[in-house]
Amino acid sequence: MQMKINNHHYDVITSQDISHIERAVDKASLTMPLVAVYCGSRLGGSEIYEQAARDLGYALAENGMGLVYGGASIGLMGAVADGVIKGGAQAVGVIPTFMLKHEIAHQDLTRLHLTDTMHTRKTVMAEYADAFITLPGGLGTLEEIMEIATWRQLYQHEKPMIILNINGFYDRLIDHLQYTAEQGFMKQQDLDRLVVCNTIAEAIELLQVIVEIDDAVDTVKMAGNS
Repeated sequence: MQMKINNHHYDVITSQDISHIERAVDKASLTMPLVAVYCGSRLGGSEIYEQAARDLGYALAENGMGLVYGGASIGLMGAVADGVIKGGAQAVGVIPTFMLKHEIAHQDLTRLHLTDTMHTRKTVMAEYADAFITLPGGLGTLEEIMEIATWRQLYQHEKPMIILNINGFYDRLIDHLQYTAEQGFMKQQDLDRLVVCNTIAEAIELLQVIVEIDDAVDTVKMAGNS
């Protein structure tokens, strides 16, 4: 199955392709590690969020890291991609076909993948990623970082996970997760693996040490298959 966007034809990656993910995800042709950035398709109510997204993109590129993200040109998603691209690094976008009705795919990406479902999208992103960073965002952003943290808890990957707590955006979430651990619903060690950084500089410094970790994600289980 193919779709045409901006005069280019793209194969649509389906849930059936996930069991042979290496056929869809060609990491060997990339020249740098990619960081998956989860963030909003909106800009939020303060200019600080958009600026932080652009700054993160520039910082990744400046430090030899590229981006894998949701593929859109709008919101914080578009801002971080713009920063990476303008910084001269590689950017891979992954967007479900049904989302093209709501989000415009970025036209300047190194590589764009279309998928059939959100599950497939997240699986492809996780396969590309050498690490995960979460910027401010809404329900989708929360769902993405919580899912990848859950798979780490279940030993499906060992890739670093960072919450970039810009402007204290995630203070309440962090408090709730700590409360969850205190109430016995998660182990403190699983919470500790979800590293909180308050500045981009902190996140970049951390990634420079651990981004070489490249353990494969169990993509079959991530897709919800047994």
